[in-house]
Amino acid sequence: MLFVIATPIGNLEDISQRALDALASCDIILCEDTRRSSILLDRYGIKSKLISYHKFKEKQALDRILEDLEMGKQLALISDAGTPCINDPGQILVDACLNKGIQVSAIPGPCSVIQALVMSGFDTSRFQFLGFLDKKPESELKFAMGYPGTTVAFESPERIVKTLKLIDGKRRVAVVREMTKTFEECKRGPCSEILAYYEAHPPKGEIVLVIEAGKIPDDLSLEELVQMLQDLHGLTLKEAIKQAAKMKDIPKRDVYNKFHKE
Repeated sequence: MLFVIATPIGNLEDISQRALDALASCDIILCEDTRRSSILLDRYGIKSKLISYHKFKEKQALDRILEDLEMGKQLALISDAGTPCINDPGQILVDACLNKGIQVSAIPGPCSVIQALVMSGFDTSRFQFLGFLDKKPESELKFAMGYPGTTVAFESPERIVKTLKLIDGKRRVAVVREMTKTFEECKRGPCSEILAYYEAHPPKGEIVLVIEAGKIPDDLSLEELVQMLQDLHGLTLKEAIKQAAKMKDIPKRDVYNKFHKE
């Protein structure tokens, strides 16, 4: 059996008794960094065997891990912090286990994505998670601006100011950092104000950027608009063309002809 166990994202007390019991009972604990995970295990006196399992060896280690599970061993999967598989290793292993009929149980706990979403105070009824933003996130952010829900993404402290400059200054954002730690901070407001703050106070630590829902940007090209309507709103090409023509105040026939010629 495989246990997928969420671990603290900062404060070592943020872990359930059920998670601790499972970790203590497992034959093997798969973790990203044995040194970091040892800090948690030592805190609670857990002696289970630790094996390194990170994104660079997920596929190579898969067969051996599945063999252990099929032999009846109990394994736990943890990440350095938070919930495995959420922008961390684990998805390949869970998928393989389910395909082979190996039982998988997820023990819930901390997740920085959900924690930041809650702390932002923005609408939680619909949201998307982008993972770590690209080093050149212009395209990602342009589409995020048109998403009809809240957007959550990871960003580095070194790039957060540059990223904020790419967002409409009137759009509300929340920059949440160092969650559950001593210097936890959530700065929320119009992007222009948050940008000014971090230009004057360069941030440190792990950062989650939360962007409030908004309308589709006016400066999108016709092609970009049609693609966005398909990707984010689930429209067919025909429906997206019809809606784009209406939004751009262009004759529908002209838009159809443009796409059909291409």
